[in-house]
Amino acid sequence: MTTTDLLEQKCTPQTQALSAAELEQQISALDGWTVENGKIVREFGFGDYYETLAFINAIAYVIHAEDHHPELVVTYNRCIVRFDTHSVNNGKGGLSINDFICATKVNAIFQQSFS
Repeated sequence: MTTTDLLEQKCTPQTQALSAAELEQQISALDGWTVENGKIVREFGFGDYYETLAFINAIAYVIHAEDHHPELVVTYNRCIVRFDTHSVNNGKGGLSINDFICATKVNAIFQQSFS
């Protein structure tokens, strides 16, 4: 799927993780994200704490609407976002298309408002 396709998608309940080939295809098209410990991860940088919190509030609206919530690590001028899907691999977790839908939307918010 392209970035435009992912921006138009809505998260849906997932039980199947992406295959290695699907994962490679998705991560290569997702600017700034890497795979670490079974999650997709990106660190975002900001000018100050206020901008960091503004970003978190902006993405909170989107991730709540998608009902797919990331792990966030927040510091003065940084926010690390980690997505994975707990329901795949028989509840053991992994990566699904939902992670890439949300990561693409987070990227769009950052590019539109903070870069």
